[in-house]
Amino acid sequence: MGFKIGLLGLGTVGTGTAQILLSPQGRHPLIQELEIYRVGVRDISKTRDVDISLDILTTDLEAIATDSNKNILVELIGGLELARTLILKAIEHGKHIVTANKVVISRYGLEIFAAANEKGVYVMLEAAVGGGIPVIQPLKGSLGVNRIHSVIGIVNGTTNYILARMQQEGADLADVLADAQRLGYAEAYPSADVEGLDAKDQIAILASLAFSGLINLEDIHCGGIRQVTAADIAYTDKLDFVIKLLAIAKRDSNNTNSTIEQLQLRVHPALVPKNHPLASINDVYNAILVEGDPIRQVMFFGPGAGSGPTASAVVSDIMSIVAILKTETEPVPHPLPSYTHQHYCETAPITELVTRFYTRFMTKDILVS
Repeated sequence: MGFKIGLLGLGTVGTGTAQILLSPQGRHPLIQELEIYRVGVRDISKTRDVDISLDILTTDLEAIATDSNKNILVELIGGLELARTLILKAIEHGKHIVTANKVVISRYGLEIFAAANEKGVYVMLEAAVGGGIPVIQPLKGSLGVNRIHSVIGIVNGTTNYILARMQQEGADLADVLADAQRLGYAEAYPSADVEGLDAKDQIAILASLAFSGLINLEDIHCGGIRQVTAADIAYTDKLDFVIKLLAIAKRDSNNTNSTIEQLQLRVHPALVPKNHPLASINDVYNAILVEGDPIRQVMFFGPGAGSGPTASAVVSDIMSIVAILKTETEPVPHPLPSYTHQHYCETAPITELVTRFYTRFMTKDILVS
């Protein structure tokens, strides 16, 4: 039995995904059973780095989402409203979904998973968080028996690259950002990265899975790295710290003003001791540190973006669906990972958090006689 794959998007990740699916030699045997039957693109005439037959390319993305082939739709077009619409239409037509779209999942996860539950199809999103790092499935599977205390991550490769370069070279943020844009590590309009918005979407997904509740994006305090200066880097280095943009979700044990257990949800630059596991994560790499009981600490580390790593996570999700479909007579009405919970997590306001801060003052010495 072959499984048909409808692919939406043939950009960086879409190209990497197609390359894996079209070259199954030496990979898992299940990949040989996967057939890309249709690929949705914006421009058919564009030159691409993958040998895709022109016969299967189309600009009619909705047709792929609504056709009679009911196997798997892979959404890699990015963005918000169009992706959401196509995912929901594909679910309505009985298709299983694989997506790398953190923006759609963090905002419309409840709606999408409710629709998937109703139709008895799967929605998989390993590639939406941490690029090629396998963290979604472990949180839902092997770590599911733990009481998770915290999930702390470096989940944006662009900002990690910028801060690491500033640390190594004593350079200013603007200069390193411009260099990152030339190298393709940063977008022409990098606000989602440098202002922490990309990390905010990812920690919302991780927190929802780790703490079994819905997350309101507006409850997540978010700060970016634009205010970090070369002087900040130099002074923190002398104090044996490095500065990292951290995405943090943890149980708030310090808040005594509430009888309900609350979470700390925040994204901001933080001083990380040089002996901390996250301090040595540099370049465009990501790392996610999970603490729980009884596991204590476990860290997931690897490339956080790029064609190959993210495509690896996408195809892994496709294989997970296929493996399940081959062993069951009917789809089970609860996709993994799923939002089976309906309540929103209680979030502690940032103004009530008890944390340590780094403050630097410019003062003038006065000689007192």
